[in-house]
Amino acid sequence: MAALWLARASSQLARRAARRLPPRPSRHGGEPTCPWFLGSAAAPPVLGSPRPPAVDRTIRRGFCSVRRFAGESSAAAAAAAAEEEPENGFAGSDQAVDFPGGKVSFVAEMNFLPESHGERINCYRVLDDDGRTKSGSRFQEVSKEVALKMYSEMVTLQIMDNIFYEAQRQGRISFYLTSNGEEAINIASAAALSIDDIVLPQMDKKDACAITYFGDGGTSEVDENSPATAVMEAPVIFFCRNNGWAISTPTTEQFRSDGVVIRGQAYGIRGIRVDGNDALAVYSAVHAAREMAIAEGRPILVEALTYRVGHHSTSDDSTKYRPVDEIEHWRTARDPISRYRKWVQGNDWWSDAEESELRSRVRKELLQAIQVAERMPKPPVAELFTDVYDQIPSNLREQEQLLRETIMKHPAEYPTNVPV
Repeated sequence: MAALWLARASSQLARRAARRLPPRPSRHGGEPTCPWFLGSAAAPPVLGSPRPPAVDRTIRRGFCSVRRFAGESSAAAAAAAAEEEPENGFAGSDQAVDFPGGKVSFVAEMNFLPESHGERINCYRVLDDDGRTKSGSRFQEVSKEVALKMYSEMVTLQIMDNIFYEAQRQGRISFYLTSNGEEAINIASAAALSIDDIVLPQMDKKDACAITYFGDGGTSEVDENSPATAVMEAPVIFFCRNNGWAISTPTTEQFRSDGVVIRGQAYGIRGIRVDGNDALAVYSAVHAAREMAIAEGRPILVEALTYRVGHHSTSDDSTKYRPVDEIEHWRTARDPISRYRKWVQGNDWWSDAEESELRSRVRKELLQAIQVAERMPKPPVAELFTDVYDQIPSNLREQEQLLRETIMKHPAEYPTNVPV
């Protein structure tokens, strides 16, 4: 009996809705009555556009009951709709549905969200290109000790990249990924963390957060962890290094949204866009993000805009898909190390003599480390396959067997000091 009554009530609601549908465009020409239909000269309405002339809202109604999402049964909701709502629609224009996540108001206009905002999201910056703090900028104070530690590590990373890149070209190592032009992101973001924070997607300590790093190319892959962290109120910092390129694919061919930071709103995640070539801005943003993540129990999205000055890896030649003058502009005019050095020296914390000593010492230490490593006994081939799994899976066993067979067939192509 209840099912029959519910079917009749649903049918009645459907007939009411059908009577309120707009008339179809005429077959014999003339403008369609709904100007947002395809082929109309009128632009589709978007949120924020001026409202159309006032209409009699009492002849319109929504297709879902206000009570349906408030926890009542479907039969009770249909009964309430039939008893309380007038035949010709809503009683007023201020009705809303108490939907999970908050109250949602009903409106009579059909408004489509625009595909993008009129203006792009701003980018947080502290230092200008000459290393001077921008007027009115707010940032986390950095002590002399921390500032010099950050600068020393940035220089070390730069020198290490240059040495190991050349070592790969000399055949002394097989593969290397550089961070040229992105030193501020790597060092400054880590400097803003504490010893208890971990660079892993999960953690089990109080008063600590987790941070995970990924590139703009990684955002093109499906990942369900971001919305889950918002629902679970996990203290996680999602740090996106947006350097404009996923190897050779530009961001313009990856997505149409305003970068990556805008996606946080879709997941209910607070976010900020920061100048990735500004070490002080990166440090301040991650420091603030960490405090919010821990104190409020929420994930934070940080998008750092930067540029990969070097090749993606030693297997890549980025001049094949990027203009050389563009690379040189970012290498010289927007170098994060030069900018940060100007700020440090402006505070009288650094000198040219200290700069020369640092670079000479770091280069010597790295070259010595390479020589020591080259003299060490080489690990056996088996360790290529045993350093991850406790029980080696069958596919890795097949790969190991194939490698051994290949070495036996072409012994001259493989180093003799590697135990087989």
